Amino acid sequence: MEPDSLEISIGPLRAKNPIFSASGTFGYGEEMESFVDPGIYGGVIGKSISLHPRAGNPLPRVAETAAGMLNSIGLQNPGIDAFLREVLPRMRRYRTILVVNLVGDSIEEYEALAERLEGEAGADAIELNISCPNCAAGGMRFGIDPRATEVLVRRVREKYRRPIIAKLTPNVTDIAAIARAAEDGGADGISLINTILAMAVDARTRRPKLANVMGGLSGPAIKPIALRMVYQAARAVRIPVIGLGGIMTGEDAVEFLIAGARAVQVGTASFIDPAAGVRIAAEIGAFCDQHGVARVADLVGTLRVS
Repeated sequence: MEPDSLEISIGPLRAKNPIFSASGTFGYGEEMESFVDPGIYGGVIGKSISLHPRAGNPLPRVAETAAGMLNSIGLQNPGIDAFLREVLPRMRRYRTILVVNLVGDSIEEYEALAERLEGEAGADAIELNISCPNCAAGGMRFGIDPRATEVLVRRVREKYRRPIIAKLTPNVTDIAAIARAAEDGGADGISLINTILAMAVDARTRRPKLANVMGGLSGPAIKPIALRMVYQAARAVRIPVIGLGGIMTGEDAVEFLIAGARAVQVGTASFIDPAAGVRIAAEIGAFCDQHGVARVADLVGTLRVS
């Protein structure tokens, strides 16, 4: 398959391939540079950035499960000032799409973050984290109610002219309603799913394995749920959908594309293999060659349901 056959458009963004790093699993790129060139990815999405620095949740905050992992990191990050001063200038070297994931405890914090990024070169888009289950305030509380989602996205839209992606939570009963709300608010795309609220118990100590008791479940265990929600969301909106949740192989990624996603994010797989995204992109190309698919975009939304 020719390299340009992997290109995909996500609204006004043109990606060299459909693989993006998932926020929180790839650092800000620097952590992975000894394993892989982040610029090979279609896009890099760094860890969440908040208005002020966050220390994150107490340890332990990661636990392995039978088919994935639990995390309760708590959005540890250096804050927007340090990000703009120290991190973003280095990320610009990657020569790929850069998406800045934002999290706040209030609409006003999201607005302030968007304003800070509006004039910044290299920040091609923002992803609004309205789906993190690991924080007491903010984040997911905006993403579980359609009206709150629409208002938040609309307010940020007034401050930021470049593409806005709303990252949605699976911890809702009607994902289509939330997806439509994000679109109505002015989002250029949606990404889903974030982790599923879950917990693990150590039977010997009778204590939770995470200090925060509960955390977000990711990995292969959540893939069927993610596929279902991507399919439902893609049918509900006209804007592009980016799928994530348990993608470990190229065929996993192809399934998300067929269900309606225009691109995918690779997360938990990167903890096992830091270059997983590069391998998965190559496997997508091989799949297309084997099945006579000329361009990866030709797979999008081709699920046969009858």
